[in-house]
Amino acid sequence: ELAKERKLDLVVINPSLVLGPLLQSAVNASTWHIAKYLDGSVQTYTNAAQAYVHVRDVADAHARAYEIPNAHGRYLCAGRTLHRAEVCRILAKFFPEYPVPTRCKEGAGEMKKGYRFSSRRIMELGVGITPASQCLYDTVTSLQDKGILPRRDVDMS
Repeated sequence: ELAKERKLDLVVINPSLVLGPLLQSAVNASTWHIAKYLDGSVQTYTNAAQAYVHVRDVADAHARAYEIPNAHGRYLCAGRTLHRAEVCRILAKFFPEYPVPTRCKEGAGEMKKGYRFSSRRIMELGVGITPASQCLYDTVTSLQDKGILPRRDVDMS
């Protein structure tokens, strides 16, 4: 309403938890969310779910919102919502050399579902949503490339 009053063309991109290659050389809140499951600092995962989006999709969304004249309002930029158990399964599949947790901190019980977000509006701008597994893979390889997460040899025995 304030934007309308001031005759501003306001377009907002609201991303979920952003993952992918890092620009910075230190861990931030988003990357810690993944790194802690690989570096041995936690032995269990929490009973929670989160939507993930690739940093490149967020950048693309911002560029398209700026460049497309009929873009308006708010756009959710969110990929699939995953339970932490699924995040850990994906990480363990891609990176079996790390001590990825296999148990829930709260024990066996009903797993939280999390919210399902619609990508319809952001996709109408032409933004594609990268699969969460690729977001996780790109995050970990970036952590390795930056020396934040030491590379480990895969035990083939």
